Amino acid sequence: MTDLASVRFAAADTENPAEFKGKIAVFVSPEGKLDPAGRKLNRAMRGGLQRYVDSKDFAGAKEGEGHVFAFPAGLEAEAVQLVKLTRKPKSPEAARRAGATLAKFRSGAPLLVLGAGQGLIEEVAFGLCLRDYSFDDHKTRPENGEAAGEAQPDAAGAKPPAVFVLADGEKAREAEAAFGVLAAVAEGVIFTRDLINAPANVLTTETFAQKLAALAELGLKVEVLEEAELERLGMGALLAVGQGSESPSKVVVMEWQGGGEEPPFALVGKGVVFDTGGISIKPAAGMEDMTMDMGGAGVVAGVMKSLALRKARANVVGLVGLVENMPDGRAQRPGDVVTSMKGDTIEVINTDAEGRLVLADVLWYAQDRFAPSGIVDLATLTGAIIIGLGHENAGVFSNDDALCDAFLKSARSEEEGAWRMPLGEAYDKMLKSQIADMKNVGGRPAGSITAAQFLQRFIRKGVPWMHLDIAGVASVKADTDFAPKGATGWGVRALDRLIRDRYEG
Repeated sequence: MTDLASVRFAAADTENPAEFKGKIAVFVSPEGKLDPAGRKLNRAMRGGLQRYVDSKDFAGAKEGEGHVFAFPAGLEAEAVQLVKLTRKPKSPEAARRAGATLAKFRSGAPLLVLGAGQGLIEEVAFGLCLRDYSFDDHKTRPENGEAAGEAQPDAAGAKPPAVFVLADGEKAREAEAAFGVLAAVAEGVIFTRDLINAPANVLTTETFAQKLAALAELGLKVEVLEEAELERLGMGALLAVGQGSESPSKVVVMEWQGGGEEPPFALVGKGVVFDTGGISIKPAAGMEDMTMDMGGAGVVAGVMKSLALRKARANVVGLVGLVENMPDGRAQRPGDVVTSMKGDTIEVINTDAEGRLVLADVLWYAQDRFAPSGIVDLATLTGAIIIGLGHENAGVFSNDDALCDAFLKSARSEEEGAWRMPLGEAYDKMLKSQIADMKNVGGRPAGSITAAQFLQRFIRKGVPWMHLDIAGVASVKADTDFAPKGATGWGVRALDRLIRDRYEG
């Protein structure tokens, strides 16, 4: 698994930039004012920093962007990066983008960041940690001598650190304390990315459950429900999805009891470790991407890890249904009728609409066992949401305006795109079955909405609920601001913020 970038904060009198042999970064305000550390560095570079600050290139640069001076005269460093950033940012976005700029700049080298006087320096470090990532678990050697975007280990096996130099020891201690909470969230994001990026022959339902069980070391209470127990509970919809696979289906329950006696807030994730489509098999082209169909469960796992690491003062339970959807002589067929834990019968029109069958049983179980104060489910559920919203926004469906508005606010504050979509009784007609209580699909029109309508049937009256369709944002084909191409970890930051703002006392 990928380690979080090594970050530490130090007092100015403990570091000598002139003798530093890695890479150095310095901040300059949009007004072009160099701080004392910048002026000292500028003198060592024979005025090179100031000449750039006085240029049109600096004036045209956006906040958070940087300019690199390679092998600067007068320094031992191999490169210096000047980053344009307001001294006292009004919000964390620009600071985090500056941190992402630093992560791409350092590319495996030790980094010295001259940050004395720079506001929100902990957010800069957070941005660096989010972007300083690559998934190299299955590479026998780095590409071109080093893995892009991730610091390479030194001879002792440790990654070169990013050292943020502040005015004095007190400032360094304050920044370290503020960074602690953000580092916990970054750990959750990276855990989610590693899970989603993992190939399906490595991350089976068994190994996924083992990785979640290991979170008990952080203080989570973790329980793994095996197939015999799922059958006893009546989870016929979930079990039908996995009956064609050699990998046993499971439900994993993760509890964090950090609040008082109030009922927990619940997170439910779809964990289809690989989705062939079953008998309704998918086209071969692009099927390799279906290793990410457990993205909802990955996000739930990342949030629960973050909550445990930062000792969140809230009660939260995370539940994930782990299955594999394979074609086999035992696999469910189009036209089969399955019975959910709720007792409703479902006519399976398309075995590739399997995620909603998994969620239906886990949602009902979560309410039956925990009587949560609210519930959010996450799933890479429909291709239709990608057609509607692309890769910029997740689809948000909810029966509760207060919960939905709070989440959308959290998503905006964390720069994670989310867009509310409609629900309505008219869409229920599309799910009507002639032989069962409902069909599992309603046809091509409004495919994401009818999927959400299906899930809403498994939410008890009066329970605040939100469904997040993350098919377009869980894993992407191009770099984003805070992640290389592949798994993004979308949702960990926004949900952690929601819990922090709404459920922690």
